[in-house]
Amino acid sequence: MKVLILTNLFPSPWLPHRAPFNRQQFTRLAALHEVEVIAGVGFRDWLRGRRGEPALEGIKVDYVVSWYLPVLLRRLHPAFWLASLLLQRGLRLRTSSYDCILASWAHPDGVGAAWVSRWLGIPLVVKVHGNDINVAAADPARGRQVSKAFGQCRRVVAVSRALAAKCRALGAERVDVIYNGVDTSLFAPSPADGRGQERDPRAPVILFVGNLLASKGCFDLLEAMPMLLERHPGARLVFAGSGSDRPRLGRRAASLAIASSVSFAGTIEHAGLAPLMRAASVVCLPSHSEGVPNVLLEAMACGTPVVATSVGGIPEVVPPHAGILVEPRQPAALADALGETIARRWDRDAIAAHGAGFRWSTNVEQLSATLLAAVVEHASARATGRRA
Repeated sequence: MKVLILTNLFPSPWLPHRAPFNRQQFTRLAALHEVEVIAGVGFRDWLRGRRGEPALEGIKVDYVVSWYLPVLLRRLHPAFWLASLLLQRGLRLRTSSYDCILASWAHPDGVGAAWVSRWLGIPLVVKVHGNDINVAAADPARGRQVSKAFGQCRRVVAVSRALAAKCRALGAERVDVIYNGVDTSLFAPSPADGRGQERDPRAPVILFVGNLLASKGCFDLLEAMPMLLERHPGARLVFAGSGSDRPRLGRRAASLAIASSVSFAGTIEHAGLAPLMRAASVVCLPSHSEGVPNVLLEAMACGTPVVATSVGGIPEVVPPHAGILVEPRQPAALADALGETIARRWDRDAIAAHGAGFRWSTNVEQLSATLLAAVVEHASARATGRRA
């Protein structure tokens, strides 16, 4: 098949570390089909200039500058995205004879892609990740737009059962649950770990990987640290990532008098995360909402236990033998879970085996089957005169 992917979630020279899960999935899909990615780059990122060249061998990628009104009138963002796409790449879209469209992220990407799908007369599949449904679609105006786009879809791909249920509530008729995968050539226990060997509980390292935002629970984690340090004075918290709340996090660590126990590693290359995860005592992700974050799958594949919040699809992928789940926005409970995780003796081989069970090969086979089903259903509908 010739597959067009429309998304803002893809690495670019302006955001080279963006969405490594989509990079991994789409490059593997390109080994099975002719895949072209048109990635939207927000105009503010574009104006800041290029920051690096992502490694994107084996896949055709083009970029469109996405113009929109920041913050205000979010319900108009799909129209801005569509206008940006058509003005910059409209002729190519019309003449390229794609078999189907895969839109990754429901709003604005999926909503705009629904219009492109109707214009080109080809089937649409929308892949949803988490906050595009948990947050964006929770807004009444944007939720109606997503619901209408789902009515245009042949299939919706959700990364968890919890997310799939929300998509069905929004009117999606056919939802396929496809969990993301793990690159086990990178994320695996190192031979030096040794079977059953534990990290030194006197100097435990708590690792956070992701965007430094309040919605990711970063401040909850900071608030938990003084309580944890009472029990484990040698504990150290490492934030790996970047985000708009980085300055505030630094100030809050100072005000809590824990700055010496907190470090900010900045954005780390994807391959460079594996050694950090292997060295950590625990990987913590206390998000307020999620789909299924790859950071947890990758940490478990390294044999590292996790502490996370019981939101979205996280309970579906973190069994009791691999970590501890807590309610969001509960720093005291988070501190207790971190302390228990540090003190407990974990079977790291069993954790690694569980994490390695999330295979990209399985993921891409399932995604390919979903896309093919959408094309077949669309052709059948056109042949019988039903909704095309």
